[in-house]
Amino acid sequence: MNSISPILNIMIKACEKASKVIIRDFGEIENLQVKKKGPKDFVTKTDKRVEKILVEELEKSKKNYSFITEESGIIKKTDNDNFWIIDPIDGTTNFLHGIPHFAISIALKKKNEITIGLIFDPIKGEMFYAEKNSGSFFNNRRIRVSKKNDLEDCLFATNHEGAIHSKLNLRYTGCAALDLAYVANGRFDGYFHNKINIWDIAAGVLIINEAGGKVNDIDKFDINNIDIRASNNNIYNKLLENLENF
Repeated sequence: MNSISPILNIMIKACEKASKVIIRDFGEIENLQVKKKGPKDFVTKTDKRVEKILVEELEKSKKNYSFITEESGIIKKTDNDNFWIIDPIDGTTNFLHGIPHFAISIALKKKNEITIGLIFDPIKGEMFYAEKNSGSFFNNRRIRVSKKNDLEDCLFATNHEGAIHSKLNLRYTGCAALDLAYVANGRFDGYFHNKINIWDIAAGVLIINEAGGKVNDIDKFDINNIDIRASNNNIYNKLLENLENF
């Protein structure tokens, strides 16, 4: 087993605790009360409970760190150099329809740099994580991006707008966090999406970079409306050329 930092260990424990709520509620999906939050985007009681657990668990170790979360937005504490970035359930629509493809995503941002990223799929029991300059891991096994060179041989993940625009081999899974994690371990060869939020991608960006992949500079964007391009190094420039008008 690889050595991990105490902070990452706390993040893992928080995910494991929160995932019990997700698994229980997913098993009783028909009883969930939901309200519409926006097009194809719903907030559930589960979302809020999971976020509450994650915030409480992370605050136990670093109570002064600030937060950026999907449900609560920016929560500023006394330490504004360090931010936890949380998406309690990325893939909420999948969750609500009983589709077992969603994840918890947590990242730690120190000043202007993501230093730790964690993505956990509670249904499949798959955990992806990375720490800055320490590599990327999937269930304690080191992972790397694919080595493919030809776009025709590659499989990319995107959203519905990307699928309409591009003629690449595509999948639209409804969970950006897992899409990025899958790029990191070579299941997908690349990912692109326009106007996405920081909590959807913060952890995944670091995990891809530490797995030897390449991601465009997302720091030039705000926390919303981020355009992201990610892939292995061999096809990155080809991907950008293909998406020039996207």
